[in-house]
Amino acid sequence: MSIITKAALLKGPYDIELVEKELVCREDEVIVKNHLIGICGSDKNMYRGLMPPKTSEFRQDPKYPFELGHESGGTIVEVGGKVTDYKVGDKVMAFGWNNNYAEYFKSKTWQLQPVPDGLDLDIASLGEPVACAMHSGLNSGTQLGDTVVIMGGGFAGQIIAQCVKKKGAFKVIVVDVLDGKLQLAKKLGADITINSKKENVKDIIDELTKGVGADVVIEAAGTQESLNMASDIIKHNGKFVFYSWITQPVTLNISRWHDDGIEFINTCLVHHTWHHRYVWTFDALKPVQLGLIDIKSLITHQFKLDDIKAGFELADKDDAAIKVIFRP
Repeated sequence: MSIITKAALLKGPYDIELVEKELVCREDEVIVKNHLIGICGSDKNMYRGLMPPKTSEFRQDPKYPFELGHESGGTIVEVGGKVTDYKVGDKVMAFGWNNNYAEYFKSKTWQLQPVPDGLDLDIASLGEPVACAMHSGLNSGTQLGDTVVIMGGGFAGQIIAQCVKKKGAFKVIVVDVLDGKLQLAKKLGADITINSKKENVKDIIDELTKGVGADVVIEAAGTQESLNMASDIIKHNGKFVFYSWITQPVTLNISRWHDDGIEFINTCLVHHTWHHRYVWTFDALKPVQLGLIDIKSLITHQFKLDDIKAGFELADKDDAAIKVIFRP
């Protein structure tokens, strides 16, 4: 059996549209009816013309035209003859680039994750970015009493800030350039917010820590300025936590990395193996299931999938938009 779906095709920078596509379920694949799809920061970069280099994450070459989309979840409607780990009716989260801006998408089963029992499907459909951010916060090395700085108040940064506060951070400080994101971070539990366009971040951190520096800095802004600021405000032997995916070359001042013995922690949930991810995701989402982390406040804009052009235009022009979603 085949299914005809509408799916997004990124034809070039700022040129996205829905096209008709036939999905044929092979023996080792399933077809999923989407419940909700989210715009990722990497999708925005591609939309803006910043295509990343080819990595193992990409089963298709990152060049135009590109079948865009990976953040989604829904219900399996068809399974191939050799599939034994899923059945029709199962709720799943997508963890692969399978042209997910669509009514339906097909996938190998290793690129999926079962929805944990009782997890709201709106949140589960954003399971990949939520789990990635939670995994970063949980594995950031944050200890009871630490001063933790999160560089970037986007979707991931807001989740990480909540997570490290629950882990026992004494002071959680969120740095961004947009007051709207900083106000939301404060509402969700951040102790201090800093607008780096208006205030001197290092001076404030020095004053708060009596010149020692932050115990942990989590880089979730993805800019050259953010990376270098993170390097400047970490204490001697402090922890530098990588979250952002930066696809363009940057210039870094790395003298402190060597001379101050900074510890580097790569917390990427999805960039190890799918076997790791399959196990880690359940633990990463457990605090969300228990209602300890507010995700729904981060969904700031909703569109119908048919309005994909308008959704991407808003995400591109309004950097205060934290998570833009589409419903088929």
